[in-house]
Amino acid sequence: MSYQYQDGAAGVLPAAAQPDIYRKVTWRLIPFFCACYLAAYLDRINVGLAKLQMLDDLHFSETVYGLGAGLFFVGYILFEVPSNLVLQKVGARIWIARIMVTWGLLSGATMFVNTPTQFYVLRFLLGAAEAGFLPGVLLYLTYWFPTHKRSKIIALFMMGLPLASMIGSPISGWIMTAFAGMHGWAGWQWLFFLEAIPSVLLGVMVFFYLPNGIKDAKWLEADEKRILQRNLETDVLVESSHSLKAAFTDKRVWMLGLIDMCLLMGTYSIGFWMPTIIRDSGVASPLQIGLLTAIPHAVAVIAMLLNGAHSDKTRERRWHIVIPILAGAAGLVGSTFVTGSTSATVLMLTLANVGIVATFPVFWCLPSTFLSGTAAAAGIALACSIANLGGFAATYLLGWLKDTFHSPSAGLILFAGCLLVSCFLVLAMPAKVVNR
Repeated sequence: MSYQYQDGAAGVLPAAAQPDIYRKVTWRLIPFFCACYLAAYLDRINVGLAKLQMLDDLHFSETVYGLGAGLFFVGYILFEVPSNLVLQKVGARIWIARIMVTWGLLSGATMFVNTPTQFYVLRFLLGAAEAGFLPGVLLYLTYWFPTHKRSKIIALFMMGLPLASMIGSPISGWIMTAFAGMHGWAGWQWLFFLEAIPSVLLGVMVFFYLPNGIKDAKWLEADEKRILQRNLETDVLVESSHSLKAAFTDKRVWMLGLIDMCLLMGTYSIGFWMPTIIRDSGVASPLQIGLLTAIPHAVAVIAMLLNGAHSDKTRERRWHIVIPILAGAAGLVGSTFVTGSTSATVLMLTLANVGIVATFPVFWCLPSTFLSGTAAAAGIALACSIANLGGFAATYLLGWLKDTFHSPSAGLILFAGCLLVSCFLVLAMPAKVVNR
């Protein structure tokens, strides 16, 4: 396709024409990345449904489960920054393919666990293998989309998170029911085996499908590449930092990590424990639990897209994070008061999940408003690393609190408080920097 440029300037299109190019890029990249993220998150959280059978079969306590689930984040934290720096050096195609294939194989290997130590080791290795995927994709998207378009794009990509639970939970429940005992394997073993396969296959596809950047995209014409590149070059950042040192010394990166840590405490308290909470409300069948678990995630998909699109349209970030967080905190607290009613429990968990998940596409626009280059690669990964301390805390503490108090209520209220802390941290970010 040939374009007529304004004023003879190369790479400058009439405003009405540029959306066609971004639409082309979006359709090429985002559905594929969404599928990859769906597979990643499914392999990460399917242990929550497997737990319903796994603990009895292996005689694990809630604390053992919580520690094992939490050790995933230790591996993730340790390897997050190095992984993203390697991605920047060797390219997204090779490194994301490596990440996906190795995590798929390790997730599948969980079916052979017999002891707590084996469970701990595999969960740690799974975290190490998956480290770099989310920050890597977020960094990769900055190679294509200018700041004012990223919230909606990140929302489309991160739909994989609620979709993994919306689609995956019923499928996981069905696998555990339908395959139980087949060839001598328990339902939870089949779950890990079957749900690892998509990750491995998608990882192989990444190597052949994904370009490292605009210049390597054979499906773009030369004019289209110039337009995309020019838009990135004119996307001037306020007080932009480029160096590796800047990523570790900029207090805003650490603030982002703390904010995301609070968000992940809420996210994983829901992701890992929602099946148990619904079961405790009076539902016994794994399939029914899976279907009910899908409801909060289905609503979250819609909320995520609407919040991300509205944030881009208004170019406002802070309140598009704070208001949903407040709703999420209310949902977590509310769920502790309705434990005897399945419908009310699902309603409160839906409010909590929608509130938390809707913030992520807007939140992950923030690092690239003041970081670029190597600083962006390291800064996004560092924020993820700090944040995943919250994942470890959520899984381990909630398990310990449930063993101690025989109820997850104390943990849910604690994590709701953490969400409130994140609101204050978000509002402390200067509006003139992040509202772009």
